[in-house]
Amino acid sequence: MKARALLSVSDKRGLVELARELVALGWEIVSTGGTAEALRKAGIPVIPIEQVTGFPEMMDGRVKTLHPKVHGGLLARRTHSGDRAALAEHGITPIDLVVVNLYPFRETVAKPGVAFEQAIEQIDIGGPSMLRSAAKNHHDVLVVVDPDDYPVVIAALKQGGLTPGASPGLRRDLAAKVFAHTAAYDAAIHGYLTKDAPGWPERITLALERRQELRYGENPHQAATLYATAEPGIRDLEQLSGKELSFNNLLDLDAGLLAVAPWSAGGADRAACAIIKHTTPCGIALGRAPREAYERALATDRTSAFGSVIAFNVAVDRAAAEAMRELFVEGVVAPAFADDAVAVFREKKNLRVVRLPAEAVAGWDWKRIRGGFLAQQRSRIAQVMDETGWKVVTRRPPSDGEWRDLRFAWAAVGAVKSNAILLARDEAAIGIGAGQTSRVDASFLAIHKARQQGHDPTGAVLASDAFFPFPDGVEEAARAGVRAIIQPGGSVKDAEVVAAADQAGLAMVFTGIRQFRH
Repeated sequence: MKARALLSVSDKRGLVELARELVALGWEIVSTGGTAEALRKAGIPVIPIEQVTGFPEMMDGRVKTLHPKVHGGLLARRTHSGDRAALAEHGITPIDLVVVNLYPFRETVAKPGVAFEQAIEQIDIGGPSMLRSAAKNHHDVLVVVDPDDYPVVIAALKQGGLTPGASPGLRRDLAAKVFAHTAAYDAAIHGYLTKDAPGWPERITLALERRQELRYGENPHQAATLYATAEPGIRDLEQLSGKELSFNNLLDLDAGLLAVAPWSAGGADRAACAIIKHTTPCGIALGRAPREAYERALATDRTSAFGSVIAFNVAVDRAAAEAMRELFVEGVVAPAFADDAVAVFREKKNLRVVRLPAEAVAGWDWKRIRGGFLAQQRSRIAQVMDETGWKVVTRRPPSDGEWRDLRFAWAAVGAVKSNAILLARDEAAIGIGAGQTSRVDASFLAIHKARQQGHDPTGAVLASDAFFPFPDGVEEAARAGVRAIIQPGGSVKDAEVVAAADQAGLAMVFTGIRQFRH
């Protein structure tokens, strides 16, 4: 009896080549629907599935492989006398190889405007059933879900035929890949069906795909790997030049895109640049072009910028690339790069140049703790910058120029690690106090950093990611010459904080929303 393969695929990459190799090895091929048609057009002999089952494909293809003559051929144990007897009694031919990949559900629901009914029709039923049957019985049935594995399987079959050529290790590896694939497929369906449901789902399945192994983790003694979800983000990363990305590089790239995201829809003349060290900005500014934005961000803190990752919200041109020649930079990330800019960056062979969209991504934010995950909604820029809830709480309102800088500072401080204080002038940060254990220390540090880098805080504005618990942070800012403050408000000592601002002649705005970043 000839060895039999069942081929039924949505992704037809390498299908014809695989089938030709199987036929050349003496296999017979059973196939369904569009797969069978593609093989016939290529001149490959095919046994239609209805000839195996005795039933036509029906219900617009919903029912074609859900039949004992298919699953009996997949699940029969070749060394089990009862199974062999059942095959003979019911005239079932064993199936030795299954090549199946599933309806493109994830690709379909990712398209804009897809109707619910269209999405539902892309939920594969027969495909997962065949895959699971074959994977369960992988000792006797080879199962392939990934076209990239076709050459491995053919090489194994050529090496020694069906049994010796396909080692138990290969069979088990392919079966494991099937269950990972169907689990991710089911997770995508579950996510789609629950995405608009109120509240939190009882269970969540995270399907993660390994993208690349990393040299090490945060420190050289820690092994590390990058995994990606199906949502937009790190899976869209394209590295244009430089040495391989490290664990810490990837954290800083993500932090950089977070920092420039508030201006991602601002147009080419609203370029934003953030200079990132240890996942927090040490410089951030706007400019009329990428070079101007970079130079203004660099001026925030030239000392800390050494060994940084630099992020842009717009395409990087040659002028910006040339401006970065003199600074040692670990990486540059932007939504696009001009070819001549990449050519400049490539002069430094280790400099990592990464193309990745800067737009903020909706959905959930996950933080890992021992034995579990914390889930929260991602902070939404539109909500953070919605001025309808803002309130001037001091006697003096901000001037037009102060309002402009307060808006910039409020957008920028959300990317700074808490406790966070950011001083700004002319839509550029001039001092940042990040990650301090008290807000007054963060205020002191922001002022100190500004002066250290040659900036005069007089006339600057200040943004605080959370409320001032005491007047001391405001008093520290007032002594330095700060003229306006934006903060969430909400402290039990708000009245004292506002009084301190009034006494110093400051303008103060409450936003009613906090921007902690732990």
